[in-house]
Amino acid sequence: MLIRKALFPLLMTMLLSAFVSPQPIVAQDAEAAEDTTTVVEEVSESESETAEIDYSAISWDLGYTINTLIMFLCAVLVLFMQAGFAMVEVGLNSQKNTINILFKNVMDLSLGIVLYLFVGYGLMYGGDTEGSPWFGWGGSMVTRDAQMGEDGTWATPPTDSDGAPYASNAADFMFQVAFAATAATIVSGAVAGRMKFIGYLFYSIMLTGLIYPISGYWKWGGGQLDQWGFQDFAGSVVVHAVGGFAGLAGAIALGPRIGRYTPEGKSVPMPGHNITYAALGVFILWIGWYGFNPGSQLTYDGAVQAEATTYIALTTTLSAATGAILAMICSWVKFGKPDITMALNGALAGLVGITANCDRVSEFEALAIGAVAGIIVFAGILALDKLKIDDPVGAFPVHGLCGIWGGLATGIFGDIPDGLSTRGEFFMVQLQSTAIICAWAFVTMMVVFYGLKATGLLRVSPEEEQRGLDITEHGMEAYTLS
Repeated sequence: MLIRKALFPLLMTMLLSAFVSPQPIVAQDAEAAEDTTTVVEEVSESESETAEIDYSAISWDLGYTINTLIMFLCAVLVLFMQAGFAMVEVGLNSQKNTINILFKNVMDLSLGIVLYLFVGYGLMYGGDTEGSPWFGWGGSMVTRDAQMGEDGTWATPPTDSDGAPYASNAADFMFQVAFAATAATIVSGAVAGRMKFIGYLFYSIMLTGLIYPISGYWKWGGGQLDQWGFQDFAGSVVVHAVGGFAGLAGAIALGPRIGRYTPEGKSVPMPGHNITYAALGVFILWIGWYGFNPGSQLTYDGAVQAEATTYIALTTTLSAATGAILAMICSWVKFGKPDITMALNGALAGLVGITANCDRVSEFEALAIGAVAGIIVFAGILALDKLKIDDPVGAFPVHGLCGIWGGLATGIFGDIPDGLSTRGEFFMVQLQSTAIICAWAFVTMMVVFYGLKATGLLRVSPEEEQRGLDITEHGMEAYTLS
C-alpha cells in the first residue's frame, strides 16, 4: 500500500507528460528510424550496466549510515529481550531453580552467537537458491565492508542492495544473531525445573546451529517458502513458532514436574516465586519488540521508509494491548478474578501474533489480531493443563500457537503479495508454509530430546529436582541471607 502511494504521483507525472510533451519527428525511412531506436536502447543498456554506484554521494553515504546505526540499535533492543525472557522465566518458576534459568539464558546467547557465526549465518543466507531451495551454504564469518584504502579509494565498498544503501554486514549479523538467540531461549521456560544443564546445552547448539537457520533459509534466505510467496515479516513463524514447537517437544519428552499432577491426574498449581520479575520481564520484552518488528524493515532512510518503520511500531503496540486485555477478560470470566499472569502472557501473545504481518495490516486489523491472540493463549494454557503437558511459563501457547495464528492472520488480513492473485491462494500458501516450519521444528527437536533421554542426558533425578537445580547442577543458591 505504501509503495502504491509513493508511485502514484510519479505515474500521474508520467501520464501528464505524455499529453503535453512535443510529438516526435516522423522519420521518412521507417526502417532507419527503427535501427536508430535500437542503437539508442543498446547504448542506454550498456551505460546502465557499466555505471558504478557513487558511494561518495551524500545521499548514499547518509543512507548507509542511517541504516547501519538504526539496525545496530534494533539489534541491541532484540538482544536486550534476553533479559526479558530471563526475568519472565525466573519469576514464573521456583526460586530454587533461579540460577539454572539465568545460566541457560546466558548460554543461549553465548553459544548462539558463536555457532551462528561459524554455521548458522551461512546456512540461513546460503546465497544462490537455484541449486537447492531447501538448503544452502554461504560460508562462515562476517565479511567487512566500507573499508577505505590508503589512497582514498574503496578497498572494500559498502554493502548495497540493488544499488540502494543498506546497513553494514556487521550490523546485519548482529540483528540476525539476536533473532537466533530469541528462538533458542523460548524453550528455556518450557523445560524449566527438571532438565539437565548439559542436555540443555546440546539442545541449544542444535537449534541455533542447524534447526532454526535451515528453516529460516526457506523464507528469509530466499528458499522454497519465499519462492511460493510466504510472508513472515519479522518471524511469528520463522522465530516464535520454531521456538514454541521446540519447547513443546521438550515438555513432552521431559514429562511434568514432580507434584504438578496428582496420581489421579488432578492439576496442582505451582505458582512462580516472584511475579514482580515476571511483569518486569514482559515490559522488557515489549520494549525489545520495537527492535524486533520495526527493525525488520531493514532500511530506514527516507520519508517512506521512516514512516513505514513507525507504522510497524504502531500496529505492534495495538496488538500487544488488545492481547493483554482479552487474556485478562478471559481469566476474569473463567476464574472470577483477573489473573495477572494471563494478562502478561496475553501481551506477549499479541506481540507474537502481529510479528508476521505488522507491515501489511490496518490498525483495526492489528487490534483484532491481538484480541484473538489473547484468547488463543488463554485457551492454549488451559488445554495444555488438560493434556497434562507441563509448560511452566506458557511458552508453547504464547510462541507456538500464537506464532501459527500470526502466520495465518497474515493470509487473512495482510496485503496480497506480488505473484499471488487471490486471497484464498495467499491463505493456502501461509497455511502450508506455516505447517512445514512447525512440523520441521517439532519433529527434529523431538528426535533431539528423545535422543538425550535415551542417553540419560535429559532429566535430573527426582532427588535433584526436589532439592533444586541451583544446588544440584551448579552448587550455589540465588538467594542467601548474607
